[in-house]
Order: sequence, then structure tokens, then C-alpha cells
Amino acid sequence: VQLQASGGGLVQAGGSLRLSCAASGSTFSLYVMGWYRQAPGKQRELVADISSRGSINYADSVKGRFTIFRDSAKNKVYLQMDSLKPEDTAVYYCNAAPELGPLSVFTSDDYIYWGQGTLVTVSS
Repeated sequence: VQLQASGGGLVQAGGSLRLSCAASGSTFSLYVMGWYRQAPGKQRELVADISSRGSINYADSVKGRFTIFRDSAKNKVYLQMDSLKPEDTAVYYCNAAPELGPLSVFTSDDYIYWGQGTLVTVSS
């Protein structure tokens, strides 16, 4: 699976951005899709992921502010980010994992396909 993320940029606190990730090279519906992020000096962390059937998992830090959704017709997954905070500043990575079980059992080790990352910078 090849993943191409886009949509990052500079935004003021309280603003919004939408990240997009285009998947190619395999059957989109066979994969769980996710977004991870890595801030400077910090470990990579899960932001949100979504199964082919629409089950969704969010990190506590983004619940109520971010929305993940996928468009199977376009083979894309999106991350709508609202009410952005400076602590959301990070490189955001789109990733994919073969959907071999329920979303609840997935860990970062399952995400074997990663996009190139897109930088989101939130100014205060």
C-alpha cells in the first residue's frame, strides 16, 4: 500500500485543518486506516484510527476536536482537526494496517504501511 498525505500547514490556535491521505496499490477496504503524530522530542502517538466498517478510536487528547473519516470510493482517509492547540503541533503520519481483527486490538506495531508525514504547526 502506498500512502500520500497532504493538508498540513501553519494555523493559529483555535483554527482548523483537514488532512487527507490517498491510498493506492491494494484494496482499500481490507485495511484499517490511521493517523499518528510525532511532536519534537516526543514519541509517536496514535491520533485516531478507523476500521473498514467505521469503528473509530481517538486519543483522549483529541476527542471532541478531531474527526477521522474515510471515503472508500476515493480510497482516502481524512482527519478533520478543529479547535487546534499549540500542543497539536507535530508531523502527522497516515498509516494502514491489514484488518485482521477488531479495531480495539490494534497497536502501532500493526501499522506496517506509513506515509511520508505532513507537518502541522499551531501558533499561539
